[in-house]
Amino acid sequence: MTTKKIDTTLVSAGRSKRYTQGAVNSVIQRASSLVFDTVADKKRATAGRATGELFYGRRGTLTHFSLQDAMTELEGGAGCVLYPCGAAAVANAILSFVDAGDHVLMCGAVYEPTQDFCTKILSKLGVATTFYDHTIGSEIGALVRAETRVVFLESPASVTMEVQDIPAIVAAVRAKAPDAVIMMDNTWAAGFFFNALAHGVDISIQAGTKYLIGHSDAMIGTAVANARCWEQLRENSYLMGQTVDADSAYMASRGLRTLATRLRQHEASALQVAEWLTTRPEVARVNHPALPQSKGHTFWKRDFSGSSGLFSFVLHEKLSDEKLAHYLDRFHHFSMAYSWGGYESLILANQPEELAAIRPAGGVDFDGTLVRLHIGLEHVDDLIDDLTAGFNRLTQ
Repeated sequence: MTTKKIDTTLVSAGRSKRYTQGAVNSVIQRASSLVFDTVADKKRATAGRATGELFYGRRGTLTHFSLQDAMTELEGGAGCVLYPCGAAAVANAILSFVDAGDHVLMCGAVYEPTQDFCTKILSKLGVATTFYDHTIGSEIGALVRAETRVVFLESPASVTMEVQDIPAIVAAVRAKAPDAVIMMDNTWAAGFFFNALAHGVDISIQAGTKYLIGHSDAMIGTAVANARCWEQLRENSYLMGQTVDADSAYMASRGLRTLATRLRQHEASALQVAEWLTTRPEVARVNHPALPQSKGHTFWKRDFSGSSGLFSFVLHEKLSDEKLAHYLDRFHHFSMAYSWGGYESLILANQPEELAAIRPAGGVDFDGTLVRLHIGLEHVDDLIDDLTAGFNRLTQ
């Protein structure tokens, strides 16, 4: 029996008897050397080393194959490559397809380490990068060159949360450069609220560190590719030494089983907090894709099936360093930490000039301090009480 219900897919995908060996979960198979009983076994493993035969630990074990099969089924691809973190997934996916003289079109509101990879690494390899305005759609076609090899999307935008018109971008790129590889950082939607490949993207990339792991205690990256890009992504990533330990792969597989339940709780609580923030006099803007006033909301409503726990808001006031520290240092339920996607709520803040410095295709359109929240699994009333106390500190 097959199902098209994503909740059931998350429970059942990657759990063949070969991977579970009679248990509920996949086995944890830690190995570098994998033993062949006969010469014939070695020949068979060598021939099938890229298609699930046990060959050598860096090619993967049953633990890795289980997660790869599950991610491939979840995101509707031809295969999945695993990486030690999300940044490695981004960097090695791009490197798998570019040569000296090529051109990359990079979203101008992408994750900061992705920007740095382009300016500090790709530039040394003779690969040019153009950062494009995150909010453009079909207009991107005018930026496509004959040598454009990779077009990179991230939706919603990092920190400021604008949603891109992905179908318009894909159509415009295909019209000018049908062989270009379109990649997307799909971490915010976790492959659950948005199917990138179904919208014409070639490679869907995630920092599985966040929602797939879900507990802030391991790091992993994934890249699910369509049939056109799968073999090149797989083989070039392998040649660049990309591998993941079996324990992290197991934890990501286990995280998948509860992903739907966790995401829906993140979604409901985050929406409640975001809507409450719109009523606060201290807040100039709430950047949450599911709110009608947020940039790109119509695209989110058309293309996404839901929203996760990460969003931001902008204060009317630009806080001084002292006032910002007083505000951030005294939260009880919100911790200050990078990354997100775990069960604990998190908070970070940026000044407008800091964000303008990482918006190479244009600055920002606000003057107040921006606060980014990840809403965890605590009771929403406690979170709102904590945020209320924070606002009260601004007047002390």
